[in-house]
Amino acid sequence: MSRYTIDRLSSRIVFAFGVISFVILILIAGFIFRESLPALRNVGLFNILFGTEWYPRYDEYGILTMVVGSVMVTAISLAIALPLSLGTAVLLAEVASPRVRGCVRPAIELLVGIPSVVFGLVGMVALAPLIAELGGSGSGSSVLAASIVLAVMVLPTITSISEDSIRALPRTYREGALALGATHWQTIWRVMVPAARRGITAGTILGTGRAIGETMAMVMVIGNAPIFPDGLLSPARTLTGSIAVEIAAASGTHQSVLFVTGLVLFVMVMIINSASLLAYKKGAH
Repeated sequence: MSRYTIDRLSSRIVFAFGVISFVILILIAGFIFRESLPALRNVGLFNILFGTEWYPRYDEYGILTMVVGSVMVTAISLAIALPLSLGTAVLLAEVASPRVRGCVRPAIELLVGIPSVVFGLVGMVALAPLIAELGGSGSGSSVLAASIVLAVMVLPTITSISEDSIRALPRTYREGALALGATHWQTIWRVMVPAARRGITAGTILGTGRAIGETMAMVMVIGNAPIFPDGLLSPARTLTGSIAVEIAAASGTHQSVLFVTGLVLFVMVMIINSASLLAYKKGAH
C-alpha cells in the first residue's frame, strides 16, 4: 500500500470519526429537546427559567434559584482557582528547576484523575465541618464549601493550558525583554503573561465549563436547598445537582422539567466551549 493511499485512508477515517462525534452530539441534543417538549408546552419556558419556586408536588417548577446557584458557585471557584492556577503555571514554565517541575507537574496532573466523589467526600467530611465551626452555625454545607472544592477540581485544567501557552511563546520575547534591562519577574509579568493571555483565557473558559457541569461533588457539599443563596455560608442548589437528586423519582411533568434543566445546562456549556474556541483561535493569530 502506497503512502498516498495510506494518507487518503487515514484522512477519511479521521473525517468519519468527526462526523460520528457530531451526529452523536445532535442525537443527544435532539433527545433532550424531545423529552423537554411536554414541560415547555404545559409549563412554559419563561415560567421555568424565571420562576423562583421549586415545589414539584405543587406544580411549581422555577429553576432560577438553581441557575443563580450554579453561576455563583462557578464564579467564586474561578476567583479562587485562577490566581492559584496562573501562579502554578508561571512556576512550572518560567521559575522552577527541572527537579521541582518534575514533582509539581505530575501532582497537578494527578488531580485530574481523582474521581469527583472523592473531592466531595473530603469536602463533606473535612471542609464542611471546619466551615461550620468557623461560621458558628449550620452544617457547613454551603456555597463556600462547594466553591473551594470546585476550585481544586478546575485548577489542573487552567494550570495545564496556561503553562502550555506560556511555554509556547517565542524565546525572542524573553530574550528581548532581558536585553532591554528588565528583570526576570518584570519579564514574566509584563511580557510573558500578557502575551499568553489568549491561551490563559481559553483555559479559564474551559475550566468554567468543567465547573458548571460538575455534579456529584456539588451534591455532597452545597446543601441542596433550592433557594437564593444570601451569602457564602448559605446552602444552595445547582442545575446538575437538581437533576442528580430528583431524576430517579421524577415522572410526568416533573421529569420533563428536569430535561429542560438539562437543556439549559447543555446550552450554557455549548456557549462556554464556543467562547473558549474563539479565544484560542484569536490567540493563534
